[in-house]
Parts: sequence; C-alpha cells; structure tokens
Amino acid sequence: MSLSWPPWMAACRQVTKNAPRFWIDMDVALAAADCPDYDKVMEQHKRNATCGELRKSDSGKTVTLNGWVNRKRDHGGITFINLRDRYGITQAVIGEDASEELASLAEELRNEFCIAVEGVVRPRPDTMVNPEMDTGEIEVAVQSLVILNRCEVLPFQIEEETGANEDLRLRYRYLDLRSAGMQNRIRLRSEVSFAVREWMTGRGFYEIETPTFIKSTPEGARDYLVPSRVYPGKFYALPQSPQLYKQLLMASGFDKYFQIARCYRDEDARGDRQPEFTQIDIEMSFVSRDDVLSMTELLMGHVFRKTLGVELPAQFKRLSYDEAMEIYGTDKPDLRFDLPLKDFAPYVEGGSFQAFKDALSGGGSVKALIVPGKSDYSRKQIEELETHAKIYKAKGLAWMKVGPGPALEGGVSKFFTGGESSSAGTIIAGLGAKTGDLILIIADEKRKTANTALGAVRTKLGKDLGLTGESAGNADGPGGRRHSRFEFVWIVDFPLFEYNEEDRRWEAAHHMFSYPQEQYHAVMEQDPGAVKGDLYDLVLNGCELASGSIRIHDPALQKRIFSIVGMGEQEAEEKFGFLTEAFKYGAPPHGGIAPGLDRLVMLMAGESSIKEVIAFPKNSFAVSPMDNCPGEVEQKQLEELHLAVVKPKP
Repeated sequence: MSLSWPPWMAACRQVTKNAPRFWIDMDVALAAADCPDYDKVMEQHKRNATCGELRKSDSGKTVTLNGWVNRKRDHGGITFINLRDRYGITQAVIGEDASEELASLAEELRNEFCIAVEGVVRPRPDTMVNPEMDTGEIEVAVQSLVILNRCEVLPFQIEEETGANEDLRLRYRYLDLRSAGMQNRIRLRSEVSFAVREWMTGRGFYEIETPTFIKSTPEGARDYLVPSRVYPGKFYALPQSPQLYKQLLMASGFDKYFQIARCYRDEDARGDRQPEFTQIDIEMSFVSRDDVLSMTELLMGHVFRKTLGVELPAQFKRLSYDEAMEIYGTDKPDLRFDLPLKDFAPYVEGGSFQAFKDALSGGGSVKALIVPGKSDYSRKQIEELETHAKIYKAKGLAWMKVGPGPALEGGVSKFFTGGESSSAGTIIAGLGAKTGDLILIIADEKRKTANTALGAVRTKLGKDLGLTGESAGNADGPGGRRHSRFEFVWIVDFPLFEYNEEDRRWEAAHHMFSYPQEQYHAVMEQDPGAVKGDLYDLVLNGCELASGSIRIHDPALQKRIFSIVGMGEQEAEEKFGFLTEAFKYGAPPHGGIAPGLDRLVMLMAGESSIKEVIAFPKNSFAVSPMDNCPGEVEQKQLEELHLAVVKPKP
C-alpha cells in the first residue's frame, strides 16, 4: 500500500528531510510548515499496541507501534526493522511494493531513531519464525512510517548487556537504561517494591513517611548537611536511616510501621557504596526477636514468589555470631557452598612449627581450610591466596597437600612428622581430608584475625572455583530473568559493643539503641565486650541484606548505653534528648529491621553491583558523570546561605 500524506504532513516531512540527519526538533518543524500542533501528530500516530504483546492470534489487525529502531536489515528491496519499546521487540517489514516515499523514509532509518509505524499484523512464514522472541511468530507489514526523532551516532551500542565501561554508561545513562538488561532490572525493582507494599499493607502495617530534613546525630557515617537560609549557621541533616523517627512512631502508638525510605551517608568511596540508597524500613511494637524474624521470612517468601516464582523455605537457617565466625570466618557467610573452617590447634603441640605454637600461647587460634581436590594448586596460586589473606591482617598462609597413602606433602608438612597427635594420619583423619585435597592454615594471636583472614580466603575460593553455582539452581524467572540459588541465613546474638583500638574506647557494634540481652544487664559496665545484644542480620548469598534489633525503650537503660560508649549526659541530652524524653511517657517494647532494597534487587537479578539496579547511580567516587554532580553553585546562592567556600590547600 502506498503512503498517502496529508498536505500538512507532507510539508512537515519536507522540513525534517532537509534538517541535519543527526538532529530534529519536531516543534520547529511543525511551526515552519504551518502544521497543526504536536498533539495532533501524536494523536494520529499514537500506539494502540506495544512491541511485546502481538501474537499469531492478532493476525489481520491494523496496529500502530511506537518505539526505537533496535536493528535494521535490508534484503533485496525488503527492509526488516526490529522495533523496540520497554515491552519487547516486534519485527516490522517494508516490502518491495512500498511507495517511493515510504522506501525513502526506510532508507533514512538508523539504530535508535524514534519512530511510529502503522501496518497489518501477519504470521511469519514457518521458516522465519523466531522462537527466541515473544513476538517471533508474527510481523507487521508497514503501511506508513513517521520519524518522531532522529538519533546521533551512539557513544556505545545499545545491546542486552553492553560492554561499555562504567563511566561511559553512567555518562549516557538514559541510553544505557534502554538496554534489555537494564529495563528488566528496573522492572524487577518496581515489582519488588510493589510486592513489599502489597504484603505489608495486607497485614496491617501503615506506610508512614518520616522527615528528610532532620537533626544531625551520630549514627556511624558522616551526615550530608543542608544549610538553612532562614537560620544562618544552622543545618539540617539528611537521614542515614529513619531509626529515631520509627522508634518515636512506636511511642506514638502506631504499632506496625513500614516505609520504602531513602537514606544518605557521606562515606569515603569504597566498594559498591552509594551516597543515597533505599531500605525497606520496618518497626513493630510488643514483639520479640522471633516475631521480627518470622515476619521477615514471610515477607521475603511473598516477594520472591510474586516476582521470581521462587519458593523460599518457610524458616531460614540460624547461626550465632560466634558460630558464624568460627565456622565460616565471617558474619556474612555464603552458604551456597560448604568449606567450613576447622580447628588445627589439637595438632600444633605435637608438631614443631613455632609460628603455630606462638599463636596459641598468645591466646590466639590456628584454623585450617580443606579445599577438596586441589592438591594440584601451584605455588603461584597459593601465593595469590596468601596475598588476599594479608589484606585481612594475616601474617601468612601455610599449606600442605594430601598425597597418596594418604600422606602430607609440601609446605609445612615437614613440621608434622612427629608424635601420634601430629602424625599425617591423625591430622588427615581429624580434618576429614582426602587424597588430592589442599590444606590451608592461618595462625594468629588474635582469634578474630585468624578466622576473618581464612574466611576471606574461603569466600575467594568459592568464587574462583565456581562453588556458588551462579548459573545453576532455579530456572528462568518471569520476563526471562535468570537467577541463582538463594541461600538465606540469620546471624543472631551479636556483640553489643566493640572496642575501638585507635580511640581506645567502646563503641556500639550496630547502633546505640539496640537492647542488651537480659542476662547481661547487671554486668554491662564491668565487661562490655561480653555483652550480647538482641541483634540480628539477614544474610543472602554472602551479602548482608538486612540488619535489625529489639530496641531499648527504658530511658534509664538507654543512658547506661550512652555512658559505656563515652557519651556524657549533657552530650546525650543535646543529641538524643527528644528520644529519651519520649521513652518517659509509656513507650512500648519494640523492634524492627531494615532490608536494603538495592541489595535485595541486585541479588534477585543475579548481579554483583547495586549500580545495575538503580536508575541513576553515582560512580565509585560519588560523582554522576551524566550531570556532573556534585557541582559548584553561584556566589549569590552561597551568600543567601551565609556560607563561604574554603578551597583545599594544595
């Protein structure tokens, strides 16, 4: 069918045809041609179907599609256009019998041109059916085509997963977001947020917003500060979390609260941090630890079932903090693989390796890790593991291999050939090792260092050896998403305090509002390091997903905690007086938890960076390459805020 242009559309086309190929301003074109307004253009060419919904049953329908040229192919006078929107891709075909004007427009098309096509849905020939596409059984025979906007030469190709570097992707994030991978992940994030709200509101939780401008209080990281124009020299702070306000909501009688909350922390650039992040903030009154854990398990079960079609266990595994550290060397263990740490101390005394004996005599620990079937590891590979261990303050990484016999070979094996308690047979049997295994050992005067360093080696080996099963496990989820196994574990009974060696004082391990377990109330001041808190973390695949606690609701107990961490009464009153004041008026027992939404969606999507599930993230230096944020402001703005910028010294 030939294309029939209304006079005003023909005039528009002439203007746009003469415009530079890489740019067009539709408003300018319409005005120059004395055309009807833009609304009328879109009214005539507005889509009545998306690029992901048409099926063979739609054959014979006349449809209008709007989207971007994902790919164009010319074959002997026939043009195939893969037209894309966020719902999918549909193949549009311009045949050999197309009018001259339609063929001319088709010739102009390039990747990422934004277009509208109208045509008839028809089945593809059997030999051309594409089973990889949801719309692969049909195509649209194009009758008319309008270029809504052209596209310059792309800085990178928009593919399902681009190979462009991170800064380039962030510089042109609006292009990166067009990719199928980013579209699917942002869709998943939206679905997860909806599922959370659906479950929480269905169980009587109120979604309540807490302030974005708050009082600056010490909560671990530095605050982002907002100067007040009205009150010179005074500042608001952006919340690191809604912690104090959700506790005040409990004092207010709202016994079930949640919020998908934006949080802000001014932290040094490191790892996968973002200065702004999102958490699912939850608080409840009249609950115990088990109530909070059970609620969270039910919530996660609903979210995974609704968005991925995955059934989670009704109850997650539980480990105490001490168990996690001794068995896995971390309070964030990845349970998708085994490799437990084992105590090597029983074999030290009968051996002759002095470094191990010194560690034990200094009150420390000697821990071993059995790596099945890796006795073929080279010296270079073992040295790489040792380098990794030293990042976590290990002094070294000893090793032995289990050879035929079985017998111990290489490394420090020569030091364990003596008495019965240190013989090869005793060590191999005691550790549960087998011929062909590699034994890695770390000793240190500080038990935590030995555990943490060997735990880091365990984590690295899990990734290096493919033990995490990233591509195994569950089948494809909705929307063609591929996800890995999901292994949840609760870590409970954390220390309430930790000692800061540099400042030589006790600090709250999580925050100062966590409830100390009852058996420690009488002796907290005498031995803060022994106190366990009613604290709990939810870990998923080796990543801390959520942290929470039962809170203090007694003002006298709260003051004792302030005192142990070195906060005097005057300072405590100045910073937290509004909270302790509220506790005096019948505040109920309460507790809560805050799963990180960014991390949750990242893990559900099978990604390793939260940037992959945030629409407009900052880079690793807390900078947005797209809009050059943060940036300087005009002097006038500084003067209105009564501020002066002091340049850093060279």
